[in-house]
Amino acid sequence: MDLKTTYLGMDLKHPVVASAGPLSATLDGIKRLEDGGAAAVVLFSLFEEQIRYENESFDYLIDQGADRFAESLSYFPAVEDYHVGPEKYLNLVRQASESCDIPIIGSLNGISDKGWTEYAKDIQSAGARALELNIFYIPADISLSGREVEERYLQVVRKVKGAVAIPVAVKMSPFFSSIGEMARRFVDDGADGLVLFNRFYQPDFDLDALEVMPNLELSAPSEIRLPLLWIAVLHGRLNCSLAATRGVQTGTEVVKYLMAGADAVMTTSALLRHGAGYAKTLVDDLERWMERRDYASVAQMKGSMSQQKVADPSAFERANYIKVLESYKTPYLV
Repeated sequence: MDLKTTYLGMDLKHPVVASAGPLSATLDGIKRLEDGGAAAVVLFSLFEEQIRYENESFDYLIDQGADRFAESLSYFPAVEDYHVGPEKYLNLVRQASESCDIPIIGSLNGISDKGWTEYAKDIQSAGARALELNIFYIPADISLSGREVEERYLQVVRKVKGAVAIPVAVKMSPFFSSIGEMARRFVDDGADGLVLFNRFYQPDFDLDALEVMPNLELSAPSEIRLPLLWIAVLHGRLNCSLAATRGVQTGTEVVKYLMAGADAVMTTSALLRHGAGYAKTLVDDLERWMERRDYASVAQMKGSMSQQKVADPSAFERANYIKVLESYKTPYLV
């Protein structure tokens, strides 16, 4: 059975990839992910704030608004709270690339183009086979237009792509008003791949301390619905790789994403819950499902349930919304 796939021009032995997370923050963790069966590893992100601090401009970042909202300073973690600084990150890329047989993908997290291009080149020089841009921006300035926000994203992509020769993937937000058009614009501006979707972590309120607090919950299988929809819509329409992330807990989610049209299926939550070796369990589940259904290869099943391939393409549009509502029966109506 042929499980091979191609993602960002890289030949992978199967589609299950370890996405950016705590397990890829150390060389030991990366090796455990490789031994556990991951076909590639996306390193945890190097944050723009770390780069800014390195460039002695971090003070400007945290001082904005401090004269009006002094408590805002407490929202920024101390620099020493970050896992590693930029130089240590580059050393990790270098060591992982030299020690592992699977592709190592670097990751940058931020929103401006300041400092990104130089470190993108450094990550490339350190041996990363590709680079993932995890662009995180909350447009709290309500005077910004949608096009201005989109241009910020696109500017980062253009500048990074102009600086490196390795493939670049964009980890997309699901909050653009026209996801399909924005996906096309990313590709037109140089993105070699799209990762759907970025999982933003919104703050919560502590009602006892009356403080804003961070809150992180691992993903659940129900979260695959939105990326599943858009991968199915985009498959075959864009000249780029598509990776799925969010909600992957079992081989069932891997199969669904592949049939929608994903080239790679990424997970962190499942590996945090079950350990690095769970990647092999996901691959085994995929292989058993393919065997039961007489699929000879991942290539054969990939995109077989995309919008362009299904008998009723309207199932991905408004008609399905109405069908879902009509299909629900409460106990009182049965």
